[in-house]
Amino acid sequence: MRVLYLHQHHSGPGGSTATRSHAFAEALGAAGHDVTIACGRYVGAETGLDGPFRRGRREGRAGRHRVVEFDIRCGNAMGLAARSGAFLRFAARAVPLACTPGLDLVVASSTPLTVVLPALAARALRGTPFVFEIRDPWPELPRAMGGVPGPALAAMERLATAACRRAAAVVALTEGIAETAIARGADPARVHVVPNGCDLQRFGPHVPRWRPAEAGSGECLALYAGAHGRANGLGTLLDAAAILQARGVAGLRILLVGEGAEKPALMARTAAGGLANVTFLDPLPRAALGALHGGCQVALHLLADVSAFAEWTAPNKIMDGLAAGLPVVTNQPGRAARIVQDGPSGIAVPPGDAPALAAALARLAADPGLRACMGAAARRQAVARWDRRLLAERFRAILEGAAAPAPGVIVAVRP
Repeated sequence: MRVLYLHQHHSGPGGSTATRSHAFAEALGAAGHDVTIACGRYVGAETGLDGPFRRGRREGRAGRHRVVEFDIRCGNAMGLAARSGAFLRFAARAVPLACTPGLDLVVASSTPLTVVLPALAARALRGTPFVFEIRDPWPELPRAMGGVPGPALAAMERLATAACRRAAAVVALTEGIAETAIARGADPARVHVVPNGCDLQRFGPHVPRWRPAEAGSGECLALYAGAHGRANGLGTLLDAAAILQARGVAGLRILLVGEGAEKPALMARTAAGGLANVTFLDPLPRAALGALHGGCQVALHLLADVSAFAEWTAPNKIMDGLAAGLPVVTNQPGRAARIVQDGPSGIAVPPGDAPALAAALARLAADPGLRACMGAAARRQAVARWDRRLLAERFRAILEGAAAPAPGVIVAVRP
């Protein structure tokens, strides 16, 4: 089948952002399907294309799939108006692609939610079925965080409801996200959960280890790798670092890798507070990030104290930590806490609780045996439950069912 995968923030392995769409497109290509990913220029992403843009786009092969990249920049550090403009420009450029004759299926991967506009247009104009992949539920999450104007939330409500009701299938990253789709009118039999998975090739004990120059040879390194934005609540991590330093906890260093709107303020606060146990690094390509995980002893998964995050987020940070065989410290209840408690492969602390976070880090830094035990459980979980290759096969089966369902038969695939 011919598939158009709309993913504005798509990245290949050369970038520093998530590569779910790349892995799934490669799996579809390996099964003989003709896949094109349409994307913009997301900060930290690398599509694998390096030719010049002509009339605002460039295209080419990236492994077993094709990529069409529009010259539309977008990143977490941009303001709301700039990002909204980028979202709408991408949707407008993608409409002609989605309406191309001969397409069997369109996959619209949100966020941003505006990626469903081309899919809805193709369904209305050409009858092309589409799959709605919900990586983050909009407008539920923006409403929970605040700061988005009411008219924009109302427009998102109508768009999300239309997408859920008209999609041939809905793919949600968590059970909580699946529930939001069903609440919007999606047929429960057409809603499937395909979570983020572990990249067992780039993360794991077989990967050569790397530690930054700032790290002492005997230091326990606790790694946070991801966006430095309002949603990540990294101020709590600096509070924990201050507690650890004040208590004289030695041999522990916190590494923050990535970029985002909050990073300059976080770095300024670290310098003003004299936090010698905190180091900031620029974003790293996925291969280098896998090597850094190999050189660290603890993985961190942190979010702001927003109750909606408990069941509506599926961060790659947890999956990368599990794949690398590291104990994971999370400050989220709900799904994240259940994952680390199942091992047990880490420690869950309450959101926004800096003393509890400091205590968890101090405990792991002081007990290599505990780290080794939890790390081994983490790797076992990664291999047995979260191998991304198995999840990609599940995704392929859902798409094949959505493109050409047998009469009277509904393909239901759940973990």
